[in-house]
Amino acid sequence: MNLFHVAQRSPVVVPLACIAAVAIMFVSEGSYWRSSEVLHDMESMTATRATVRQLQMSLLDAETGQRGYLLTSRKDYLEPYLNALPVIDESFRLLQAEHGQQADSRAALTHLRALAGAKLTELETTIQLFDAGRRDDAMQLVLESSGKAQMDDFRSVVADLLRFEAQHFAARREVLHQTLLISRLGVATLSAISLLALFLYLRQTLTLKQQQLELKRTLELERDRLELEAVQRTAQLTELTKHLLTAREDERGRLARNLHDELGALLTSAKLDAARIKSRLAGTAPEALERLAHLVETLNASITLGRDIIEDLRPSTLSNLGLVPTLEILVREFAEAKGLKVTCALEPVRLSAATELVVYRFVQEATTNISKYARARQIWISLGLVDGQVLASVRDDGIGFDATAKPKSAYGLVGMRFRAEAEGGRLTVVSTPGQGALVQLSLPEGPAEEADSA
Repeated sequence: MNLFHVAQRSPVVVPLACIAAVAIMFVSEGSYWRSSEVLHDMESMTATRATVRQLQMSLLDAETGQRGYLLTSRKDYLEPYLNALPVIDESFRLLQAEHGQQADSRAALTHLRALAGAKLTELETTIQLFDAGRRDDAMQLVLESSGKAQMDDFRSVVADLLRFEAQHFAARREVLHQTLLISRLGVATLSAISLLALFLYLRQTLTLKQQQLELKRTLELERDRLELEAVQRTAQLTELTKHLLTAREDERGRLARNLHDELGALLTSAKLDAARIKSRLAGTAPEALERLAHLVETLNASITLGRDIIEDLRPSTLSNLGLVPTLEILVREFAEAKGLKVTCALEPVRLSAATELVVYRFVQEATTNISKYARARQIWISLGLVDGQVLASVRDDGIGFDATAKPKSAYGLVGMRFRAEAEGGRLTVVSTPGQGALVQLSLPEGPAEEADSA
Protein backbone atom coordinates (compact mmCIF):
# COMPACT_ATOMS: atom_id res chain seq x y z
CA MET A 1 0.00 0.00 0.00
CA ASN A 2 1.66 3.24 -1.15
CA LEU A 3 1.30 6.76 0.20
CA PHE A 4 -0.97 7.81 -2.67
CA HIS A 5 -3.59 5.18 -1.79
CA VAL A 6 -3.41 6.13 1.90
CA ALA A 7 -3.94 9.80 1.00
CA GLN A 8 -6.93 8.90 -1.19
CA ARG A 9 -8.51 6.86 1.59
CA SER A 10 -7.73 9.44 4.31
CA PRO A 11 -7.88 12.97 2.86
CA VAL A 12 -7.69 14.61 6.31
CA VAL A 13 -5.31 12.34 8.18
CA VAL A 14 -2.29 12.63 5.87
CA PRO A 15 -2.22 16.47 5.67
CA LEU A 16 -2.79 16.66 9.43
CA ALA A 17 0.08 14.26 10.09
CA CYS A 18 2.37 16.18 7.70
CA ILE A 19 1.56 19.49 9.39
CA ALA A 20 2.17 17.98 12.82
CA ALA A 21 5.50 16.49 11.70
CA VAL A 22 6.69 19.79 10.19
CA ALA A 23 5.58 21.70 13.28
CA ILE A 24 7.37 19.27 15.60
CA MET A 25 10.52 19.67 13.52
CA PHE A 26 10.35 23.48 13.71
CA VAL A 27 9.65 23.47 17.45
CA SER A 28 12.46 20.98 18.09
CA GLU A 29 14.99 22.83 15.94
CA GLY A 30 14.05 26.23 17.37
CA SER A 31 14.34 24.94 20.92
CA TYR A 32 17.65 23.29 20.12
CA TRP A 33 19.29 26.39 18.68
CA ARG A 34 17.88 28.63 21.40
CA SER A 35 19.07 26.24 24.12
CA SER A 36 22.47 25.92 22.47
CA GLU A 37 22.86 29.70 22.44
CA VAL A 38 21.87 30.00 26.09
CA LEU A 39 24.18 27.15 27.12
CA HIS A 40 27.04 28.79 25.23
CA ASP A 41 26.40 32.04 27.10
CA MET A 42 26.30 30.15 30.41
CA GLU A 43 29.57 28.41 29.60
CA SER A 44 31.12 31.79 28.78
CA MET A 45 29.88 33.20 32.08
CA THR A 46 31.29 30.23 33.98
CA ALA A 47 34.65 30.75 32.28
CA THR A 48 34.54 34.46 33.13
CA ARG A 49 33.89 33.74 36.80
CA ALA A 50 36.77 31.29 36.84
CA THR A 51 39.01 33.89 35.18
CA VAL A 52 38.06 36.55 37.74
CA ARG A 53 38.80 34.20 40.63
CA GLN A 54 42.09 33.21 39.01
CA LEU A 55 42.96 36.91 38.69
CA GLN A 56 42.19 37.48 42.35
CA MET A 57 44.25 34.47 43.44
CA SER A 58 47.16 35.50 41.20
CA LEU A 59 47.24 39.00 42.69
CA LEU A 60 47.23 37.50 46.19
CA ASP A 61 50.05 35.13 45.16
CA ALA A 62 52.06 38.09 43.87
CA GLU A 63 51.60 39.97 47.15
CA THR A 64 52.48 36.84 49.14
CA GLY A 65 55.66 36.34 47.12
CA GLN A 66 56.67 39.99 47.64
CA ARG A 67 56.11 39.78 51.40
CA GLY A 68 58.09 36.53 51.68
CA TYR A 69 60.98 38.01 49.71
CA LEU A 70 61.10 41.15 51.88
CA LEU A 71 61.08 39.08 55.06
CA THR A 72 63.59 36.41 54.04
CA SER A 73 65.70 38.04 51.29
CA ARG A 74 65.53 34.67 49.44
CA LYS A 75 65.00 34.81 45.70
CA ASP A 76 62.97 31.60 45.65
CA TYR A 77 60.20 33.43 47.53
CA LEU A 78 59.76 35.65 44.47
CA GLU A 79 58.64 32.67 42.39
CA PRO A 80 54.89 33.11 43.18
CA TYR A 81 55.22 36.78 42.28
CA LEU A 82 56.96 36.11 38.98
CA ASN A 83 54.53 33.31 38.08
CA ALA A 84 51.52 35.48 38.84
CA LEU A 85 52.46 38.34 36.44
CA PRO A 86 51.77 36.51 33.13
CA VAL A 87 48.66 34.92 34.62
CA ILE A 88 47.30 38.36 35.55
CA ASP A 89 48.02 39.70 32.04
CA GLU A 90 46.33 36.67 30.43
CA SER A 91 43.31 36.99 32.75
CA PHE A 92 42.82 40.66 31.81
CA ARG A 93 43.16 39.73 28.13
CA LEU A 94 40.43 37.10 28.44
CA LEU A 95 38.15 39.44 30.38
CA GLN A 96 38.69 42.19 27.82
CA ALA A 97 37.84 39.80 24.98
CA GLU A 98 34.66 38.67 26.73
CA HIS A 99 33.37 41.94 28.23
CA GLY A 100 35.31 44.71 26.52
CA GLN A 101 32.31 45.59 24.32
CA GLN A 102 29.67 45.46 27.10
CA ALA A 103 28.94 48.85 28.59
CA ASP A 104 27.55 47.49 31.88
CA SER A 105 30.76 45.58 32.70
CA ARG A 106 33.32 47.77 30.91
CA ALA A 107 33.54 50.30 33.79
CA ALA A 108 34.03 47.59 36.42
CA LEU A 109 36.68 45.93 34.26
CA THR A 110 38.52 49.27 33.79
CA HIS A 111 38.42 49.95 37.52
CA LEU A 112 39.63 46.42 38.23
CA ARG A 113 42.56 46.82 35.83
CA ALA A 114 43.50 50.18 37.46
CA LEU A 115 43.48 48.69 40.97
CA ALA A 116 45.52 45.68 39.87
CA GLY A 117 47.98 47.93 38.05
CA ALA A 118 48.43 50.13 41.12
CA LYS A 119 48.99 47.09 43.32
CA LEU A 120 51.50 45.57 40.94
CA THR A 121 53.32 48.92 40.68
CA GLU A 122 53.60 49.08 44.46
CA LEU A 123 54.90 45.50 44.61
CA GLU A 124 57.44 46.15 41.87
CA THR A 125 58.65 49.41 43.53
CA THR A 126 59.21 47.77 46.91
CA ILE A 127 61.12 44.89 45.29
CA GLN A 128 63.31 47.31 43.34
CA LEU A 129 64.08 49.33 46.52
CA PHE A 130 64.87 46.13 48.37
CA ASP A 131 67.17 44.92 45.58
CA ALA A 132 68.93 48.31 45.56
CA GLY A 133 69.86 47.84 49.21
CA ARG A 134 67.27 50.28 50.53
CA ARG A 135 65.56 47.78 52.71
CA ASP A 136 64.27 50.32 55.22
CA ASP A 137 62.72 52.41 52.44
CA ALA A 138 61.09 49.33 51.00
CA MET A 139 59.69 48.27 54.35
CA GLN A 140 58.56 51.83 55.06
CA LEU A 141 56.76 51.88 51.71
CA VAL A 142 55.03 48.66 52.59
CA LEU A 143 53.95 49.98 55.95
CA GLU A 144 52.85 53.40 54.70
CA SER A 145 51.22 52.35 51.41
CA SER A 146 47.52 51.89 51.02
CA GLY A 147 47.90 48.30 49.94
CA LYS A 148 45.19 46.99 52.22
CA ALA A 149 42.73 49.55 50.97
CA GLN A 150 43.65 48.73 47.38
CA MET A 151 43.12 45.03 47.97
CA ASP A 152 39.79 45.73 49.70
CA ASP A 153 38.72 47.82 46.72
CA PHE A 154 39.96 45.09 44.39
CA ARG A 155 37.97 42.45 46.28
CA SER A 156 34.89 44.69 46.23
CA VAL A 157 35.11 45.19 42.46
CA VAL A 158 35.69 41.46 42.00
CA ALA A 159 32.64 40.70 44.16
CA ASP A 160 30.55 43.16 42.10
CA LEU A 161 31.75 41.59 38.87
CA LEU A 162 31.00 38.09 40.14
CA ARG A 163 27.61 39.21 41.38
CA PHE A 164 26.86 40.72 37.98
CA GLU A 165 27.89 37.49 36.29
CA ALA A 166 25.77 35.47 38.73
CA GLN A 167 22.71 37.60 37.97
CA HIS A 168 23.34 37.34 34.26
CA PHE A 169 23.81 33.57 34.65
CA ALA A 170 20.52 33.26 36.55
CA ALA A 171 18.75 35.27 33.85
CA ARG A 172 20.09 33.04 31.07
CA ARG A 173 19.17 29.95 33.08
CA GLU A 174 15.63 31.27 33.35
CA VAL A 175 15.58 31.77 29.59
CA LEU A 176 16.73 28.17 29.18
CA HIS A 177 13.95 26.93 31.48
CA GLN A 178 11.38 28.92 29.52
CA THR A 179 12.69 27.56 26.23
CA LEU A 180 12.48 24.00 27.49
CA LEU A 181 8.98 24.62 28.85
CA ILE A 182 7.81 26.03 25.51
CA SER A 183 9.38 23.07 23.75
CA ARG A 184 7.61 20.62 26.07
CA LEU A 185 4.25 22.33 25.58
CA GLY A 186 4.74 22.48 21.82
CA VAL A 187 5.77 18.85 21.54
CA ALA A 188 2.89 17.77 23.80
CA THR A 189 0.37 19.70 21.71
CA LEU A 190 1.73 18.40 18.43
CA SER A 191 1.88 14.87 19.86
CA ALA A 192 -1.79 15.17 20.74
CA ILE A 193 -2.50 16.26 17.15
CA SER A 194 -0.49 13.30 15.89
CA LEU A 195 -2.42 10.93 18.14
CA LEU A 196 -5.65 12.39 16.81
CA ALA A 197 -4.46 11.77 13.25
CA LEU A 198 -3.48 8.23 14.22
CA PHE A 199 -6.90 7.64 15.78
CA LEU A 200 -8.64 8.82 12.62
CA TYR A 201 -6.46 6.61 10.50
CA LEU A 202 -7.03 3.55 12.69
CA ARG A 203 -10.77 4.12 12.64
CA GLN A 204 -10.73 4.14 8.86
CA THR A 205 -8.58 1.01 8.66
CA LEU A 206 -10.96 -0.98 10.86
CA THR A 207 -13.29 -1.37 7.92
CA LEU A 208 -10.55 -3.23 6.01
CA LYS A 209 -9.52 -5.52 8.83
CA GLN A 210 -11.85 -8.36 7.90
CA GLN A 211 -10.68 -8.40 4.30
CA GLN A 212 -7.06 -8.36 5.38
CA LEU A 213 -7.60 -11.29 7.76
CA GLU A 214 -9.27 -13.27 5.01
CA LEU A 215 -6.44 -12.48 2.61
CA LYS A 216 -3.92 -13.44 5.31
CA ARG A 217 -5.57 -16.83 5.79
CA THR A 218 -5.54 -17.43 2.05
CA LEU A 219 -1.86 -16.49 1.86
CA GLU A 220 -1.00 -18.75 4.81
CA LEU A 221 -2.70 -21.70 3.16
CA GLU A 222 -0.86 -21.01 -0.08
CA ARG A 223 2.42 -20.58 1.79
CA ASP A 224 1.95 -23.89 3.60
CA ARG A 225 1.24 -25.60 0.31
CA LEU A 226 4.34 -24.06 -1.29
CA GLU A 227 6.49 -24.96 1.73
CA LEU A 228 5.32 -28.57 1.59
CA GLU A 229 6.00 -28.67 -2.12
CA ALA A 230 9.45 -27.10 -1.56
CA VAL A 231 10.28 -29.71 1.09
CA GLN A 232 9.21 -32.50 -1.23
CA ARG A 233 11.17 -31.07 -4.15
CA THR A 234 14.22 -30.56 -1.92
CA ALA A 235 14.03 -34.17 -0.75
CA GLN A 236 13.73 -35.33 -4.36
CA LEU A 237 16.68 -33.19 -5.42
CA THR A 238 18.71 -34.49 -2.49
CA GLU A 239 18.02 -38.07 -3.41
CA LEU A 240 18.72 -37.34 -7.07
CA THR A 241 22.04 -35.62 -6.24
CA LYS A 242 23.07 -38.47 -3.96
CA HIS A 243 22.18 -40.94 -6.71
CA LEU A 244 24.21 -38.92 -9.22
CA LEU A 245 27.22 -38.89 -6.91
CA THR A 246 26.94 -42.64 -6.37
CA ALA A 247 26.48 -43.19 -10.09
CA ARG A 248 29.52 -41.05 -10.84
CA GLU A 249 31.68 -43.01 -8.44
CA ASP A 250 30.36 -46.28 -9.90
CA GLU A 251 31.09 -45.04 -13.39
CA ARG A 252 34.58 -43.98 -12.38
CA GLY A 253 35.13 -47.43 -10.87
CA ARG A 254 33.90 -49.08 -14.08
CA LEU A 255 36.16 -46.89 -16.19
CA ALA A 256 39.09 -47.66 -13.90
CA ARG A 257 38.47 -51.43 -14.24
CA ASN A 258 38.11 -51.17 -18.01
CA LEU A 259 41.27 -49.12 -18.32
CA HIS A 260 43.12 -51.51 -16.06
CA ASP A 261 41.90 -54.65 -17.81
CA GLU A 262 41.67 -53.62 -21.44
CA LEU A 263 44.05 -50.71 -21.91
CA GLY A 264 46.59 -52.29 -19.58
CA ALA A 265 46.44 -55.54 -21.49
CA LEU A 266 46.83 -53.74 -24.83
CA LEU A 267 49.81 -51.69 -23.66
CA THR A 268 51.46 -54.73 -22.04
CA SER A 269 50.93 -56.76 -25.21
CA ALA A 270 52.42 -53.96 -27.31
CA LYS A 271 55.41 -53.79 -24.97
CA LEU A 272 55.95 -57.56 -25.25
CA ASP A 273 55.74 -57.37 -29.06
CA ALA A 274 58.28 -54.58 -29.04
CA ALA A 275 60.58 -56.70 -26.89
CA ARG A 276 60.30 -59.64 -29.34
CA ILE A 277 61.02 -57.38 -32.31
CA LYS A 278 64.02 -55.93 -30.49
CA SER A 279 65.43 -59.39 -29.84
CA ARG A 280 65.12 -60.34 -33.53
CA LEU A 281 66.69 -57.09 -34.77
CA ALA A 282 69.60 -57.24 -32.35
CA GLY A 283 72.78 -56.14 -34.16
CA THR A 284 71.14 -55.86 -37.61
CA ALA A 285 69.48 -52.41 -37.82
CA PRO A 286 70.80 -49.83 -35.33
CA GLU A 287 68.40 -47.12 -36.52
CA ALA A 288 65.41 -49.39 -36.13
CA LEU A 289 66.61 -50.43 -32.68
CA GLU A 290 66.81 -46.77 -31.67
CA ARG A 291 63.27 -46.20 -32.90
CA LEU A 292 62.16 -49.33 -31.11
CA ALA A 293 63.75 -48.14 -27.83
CA HIS A 294 61.84 -44.86 -28.16
CA LEU A 295 58.66 -46.84 -28.74
CA VAL A 296 59.29 -48.86 -25.58
CA GLU A 297 59.82 -45.66 -23.58
CA THR A 298 56.56 -44.30 -24.98
CA LEU A 299 54.75 -47.49 -24.01
CA ASN A 300 56.22 -47.30 -20.50
CA ALA A 301 55.05 -43.67 -20.19
CA SER A 302 51.61 -44.65 -21.45
CA ILE A 303 51.42 -47.47 -18.91
CA THR A 304 52.43 -45.07 -16.13
CA LEU A 305 49.89 -42.48 -17.33
CA GLY A 306 47.19 -45.13 -17.50
CA ARG A 307 48.03 -46.28 -13.97
CA ASP A 308 47.82 -42.66 -12.70
CA ILE A 309 44.46 -42.15 -14.41
CA ILE A 310 43.14 -45.38 -12.97
CA GLU A 311 44.29 -44.48 -9.47
CA ASP A 312 42.73 -41.04 -9.79
CA LEU A 313 39.43 -42.51 -10.94
CA ARG A 314 39.33 -45.16 -8.24
CA PRO A 315 42.31 -45.82 -5.97
CA SER A 316 42.93 -49.55 -5.98
CA THR A 317 44.85 -49.33 -2.71
CA LEU A 318 41.66 -48.27 -0.95
CA SER A 319 40.11 -51.72 -1.38
CA ASN A 320 43.40 -53.62 -1.23
CA LEU A 321 45.30 -51.92 1.62
CA GLY A 322 42.72 -49.82 3.45
CA LEU A 323 42.11 -46.13 4.10
CA VAL A 324 45.21 -45.20 6.12
CA PRO A 325 47.82 -46.60 3.66
CA THR A 326 45.90 -45.06 0.75
CA LEU A 327 45.96 -41.64 2.42
CA GLU A 328 49.65 -42.02 3.21
CA ILE A 329 50.39 -42.77 -0.46
CA LEU A 330 48.23 -39.83 -1.60
CA VAL A 331 49.90 -37.42 0.82
CA ARG A 332 53.41 -38.65 0.04
CA GLU A 333 52.92 -38.26 -3.70
CA PHE A 334 51.38 -34.82 -3.20
CA ALA A 335 54.29 -33.67 -1.00
CA GLU A 336 56.86 -34.92 -3.52
CA ALA A 337 55.08 -33.29 -6.44
CA LYS A 338 54.55 -29.90 -4.75
CA GLY A 339 57.68 -29.76 -2.58
CA LEU A 340 55.74 -29.21 0.65
CA LYS A 341 56.34 -30.49 4.15
CA VAL A 342 53.45 -32.70 5.26
CA THR A 343 52.88 -33.97 8.81
CA CYS A 344 50.46 -36.90 9.13
CA ALA A 345 48.71 -38.34 12.17
CA LEU A 346 46.53 -41.12 10.76
CA GLU A 347 44.83 -43.72 12.91
CA PRO A 348 42.73 -46.69 11.71
CA VAL A 349 38.97 -46.11 11.94
CA ARG A 350 35.88 -48.17 11.24
CA LEU A 351 34.04 -46.92 8.15
CA SER A 352 32.07 -48.40 5.31
CA ALA A 353 33.62 -48.61 1.87
CA ALA A 354 31.48 -45.72 0.61
CA THR A 355 32.40 -43.57 3.60
CA GLU A 356 36.11 -44.37 3.20
CA LEU A 357 35.85 -43.10 -0.35
CA VAL A 358 34.24 -39.90 0.98
CA VAL A 359 37.19 -39.38 3.35
CA TYR A 360 39.67 -40.07 0.52
CA ARG A 361 37.93 -37.56 -1.80
CA PHE A 362 37.86 -35.03 1.04
CA VAL A 363 41.63 -35.20 1.58
CA GLN A 364 42.21 -35.22 -2.20
CA GLU A 365 40.04 -32.11 -2.74
CA ALA A 366 41.54 -30.28 0.25
CA THR A 367 45.13 -30.86 -0.90
CA THR A 368 44.19 -29.82 -4.43
CA ASN A 369 42.73 -26.55 -3.12
CA ILE A 370 45.89 -25.95 -1.06
CA SER A 371 48.11 -26.42 -4.11
CA LYS A 372 45.95 -24.02 -6.14
CA TYR A 373 45.25 -21.19 -3.73
CA ALA A 374 46.92 -21.46 -0.30
CA ARG A 375 50.61 -20.81 -1.13
CA ALA A 376 51.42 -22.91 1.93
CA ARG A 377 54.77 -24.27 3.06
CA GLN A 378 53.53 -26.93 5.49
CA ILE A 379 50.41 -29.08 5.79
CA TRP A 380 49.04 -31.11 8.71
CA ILE A 381 46.68 -34.03 8.01
CA SER A 382 45.01 -36.08 10.72
CA LEU A 383 42.48 -38.91 10.96
CA GLY A 384 41.14 -40.43 14.14
CA LEU A 385 38.22 -41.12 16.45
CA VAL A 386 37.08 -38.21 18.66
CA ASP A 387 34.02 -38.52 20.94
CA GLY A 388 32.53 -41.34 18.89
CA GLN A 389 32.98 -39.45 15.62
CA VAL A 390 35.54 -40.05 12.89
CA LEU A 391 37.35 -36.73 12.49
CA ALA A 392 39.50 -36.02 9.42
CA SER A 393 41.22 -32.63 9.13
CA VAL A 394 43.55 -30.84 6.74
CA ARG A 395 45.34 -27.70 7.95
CA ASP A 396 47.85 -25.43 6.17
CA ASP A 397 49.94 -22.34 6.98
CA GLY A 398 49.06 -20.50 3.77
CA ILE A 399 47.50 -17.12 3.06
CA GLY A 400 44.06 -18.20 4.30
CA PHE A 401 40.76 -16.56 3.36
CA ASP A 402 37.65 -15.04 4.90
CA ALA A 403 35.47 -18.05 5.68
CA THR A 404 32.42 -15.82 6.32
CA ALA A 405 32.56 -14.11 2.92
CA LYS A 406 30.85 -15.60 -0.10
CA PRO A 407 33.60 -16.86 -2.44
CA LYS A 408 33.49 -16.33 -6.19
CA SER A 409 33.81 -20.07 -6.78
CA ALA A 410 32.94 -22.52 -3.99
CA TYR A 411 32.02 -25.68 -5.85
CA GLY A 412 34.86 -27.62 -4.25
CA LEU A 413 33.73 -26.77 -0.71
CA VAL A 414 30.08 -27.26 -1.66
CA GLY A 415 30.88 -30.68 -3.07
CA MET A 416 32.79 -31.72 0.05
CA ARG A 417 30.02 -30.42 2.30
CA PHE A 418 27.33 -32.29 0.39
CA ARG A 419 29.35 -35.52 0.42
CA ALA A 420 29.67 -35.21 4.19
CA GLU A 421 25.95 -34.50 4.71
CA ALA A 422 24.99 -37.38 2.40
CA GLU A 423 26.87 -39.72 4.76
CA GLY A 424 25.36 -38.15 7.88
CA GLY A 425 28.46 -36.06 8.64
CA ARG A 426 29.43 -32.41 8.80
CA LEU A 427 32.08 -30.23 7.14
CA THR A 428 33.64 -27.30 9.03
CA VAL A 429 35.87 -24.61 7.51
CA VAL A 430 37.89 -22.28 9.77
CA SER A 431 40.15 -19.68 8.17
CA THR A 432 41.41 -16.14 8.64
CA PRO A 433 43.32 -14.11 6.03
CA GLY A 434 47.03 -14.50 6.66
CA GLN A 435 46.66 -17.33 9.20
CA GLY A 436 46.09 -20.41 7.07
CA ALA A 437 42.99 -22.59 6.89
CA LEU A 438 41.56 -25.66 8.65
CA VAL A 439 39.03 -27.97 6.98
CA GLN A 440 37.47 -30.68 9.17
CA LEU A 441 35.23 -33.58 8.21
CA SER A 442 33.20 -35.27 10.94
CA LEU A 443 31.48 -38.60 10.18
CA PRO A 444 29.72 -41.20 12.31
CA GLU A 445 31.79 -44.32 12.91
CA GLY A 446 30.67 -47.27 10.81
CA PRO A 447 29.49 -50.56 12.32
CA ALA A 448 32.13 -53.21 12.84
CA GLU A 449 30.64 -55.74 10.44
CA GLU A 450 30.26 -53.17 7.68
CA ALA A 451 33.81 -51.94 8.19
CA ASP A 452 35.17 -55.46 8.15
CA SER A 453 33.32 -56.38 5.00
CA ALA A 454 34.58 -53.24 3.33
